Amino acid sequence: MTYYLDPFGCVKNQVDAENMMAFLNRSGWAATEDAESADLIIVNSCGFIESAKQESINAVLGWRKLFPGKKILLAGCLAQRYAKELAEILPEANGLFGTDDPEGIVRAAEKAVRKKAVSRAPGQGAHLPAIRPGQRPLLSLPGSAYVKISEGCDNRCSFCAIPLIRGALKSRNIRDITSECKTLLKRGIKELCLIGQDTGSYGMDSAKSSAGLPGLLEALSLLEGKFRVRLLYIHPDHFPLSVLDIMEKDHRFLPYFDIPFQHASERILTSMNRRGNAKTYLKLIETIRGTIPGAVIRSTFMTGFPGETEEDFKLLLDFQKKARLDWLGCFAYSREENTPAYSMKGRVSKKTAVGRKRLIEEQQLPITEKQMDRFTGRSFDVLVEEKIENTVPDEPTLYLGRLPCQAPEVDGAAVIHSAQPLELGAMVPCRVIARRGIDLEVVVD
Repeated sequence: MTYYLDPFGCVKNQVDAENMMAFLNRSGWAATEDAESADLIIVNSCGFIESAKQESINAVLGWRKLFPGKKILLAGCLAQRYAKELAEILPEANGLFGTDDPEGIVRAAEKAVRKKAVSRAPGQGAHLPAIRPGQRPLLSLPGSAYVKISEGCDNRCSFCAIPLIRGALKSRNIRDITSECKTLLKRGIKELCLIGQDTGSYGMDSAKSSAGLPGLLEALSLLEGKFRVRLLYIHPDHFPLSVLDIMEKDHRFLPYFDIPFQHASERILTSMNRRGNAKTYLKLIETIRGTIPGAVIRSTFMTGFPGETEEDFKLLLDFQKKARLDWLGCFAYSREENTPAYSMKGRVSKKTAVGRKRLIEEQQLPITEKQMDRFTGRSFDVLVEEKIENTVPDEPTLYLGRLPCQAPEVDGAAVIHSAQPLELGAMVPCRVIARRGIDLEVVVD
């Protein structure tokens, strides 16, 4: 039996998809890159905000229209969050599969294809080899892999549906994470991206991981070899400052910080169930940059949260100017059922929220460009990810890759000029010669 995977959502969802593929492959299924020839299409959905939910549903509808007789399984966050509702209103899907039991994908796939679950005798399937951490297929570009260090979240931001989908914080133990990283490094991975709903909360739920994120980094620092580690998604209200000391000692830990501030108005942040304000957040940025002058900071802002006035938005714009963030994503508030913010008064019109989002993005572009200018003339190891086919004779081959200041998929790219062929997934010493928009142009040293 063959399956085609159609992935949606965040990189945490991507790891879920990779795990599903591992269990399916172990059980005799085979992945295919051609949906038409697949016995089953799996849509791995996102259920976080309205636009993402609609995109996943449209994918199911689109595949059903294209292949009326094909079997389709809706998996992931959307199926987890709205299992009952979707079972009634989405007959285009032959089955639903949530996020609670990744290994259960095999039974769900068989049921979707054959219309009934395949009966198994007690103990049947026990002969299948165990899937060790780090052995799953990877959907990342060559050279990098995401390592999920925790699941769920205890922060309970009033706008966020993640606890409804993923539950409370559950940290993996340090030994398992270290084992996974070792396996990935043996497979040739050069950049390990540590992810969770909030990596800063890692270990706060478990005595097994009481050392927290700093303890995990200390354990990873004992690994041998040339590689780099990137931290993503650290909640600003409990940023573990001791990780800065670890990064100063071991330069394999990139001084790249993804800190979703969301807003700067203390009134709005309080409504979001956050403790910070513009002053404390600017102080955090100052501390990071003061400790590690080359630090790169990415953040996320939200516009249109219930009660956001023009004055609140001005505070956010002012914070943006003062923070001088290297990278910034902005989203208009999405009203999500069963979250505390859903019933809050003072709803902001979609037009206003989107207009404010657009203004944030316009204001950020010159800030990011100026921040990227500081890398011109400097040398870095660049992770080579893609080759650009060149049809011009005698011109150097072009590749796309990433510098330490660029996280996968969300930031700009490094455009690499090389007179010699480069291996995809390799780390290559390069010098930055120019900025082109938000991208950086580099030559191999």
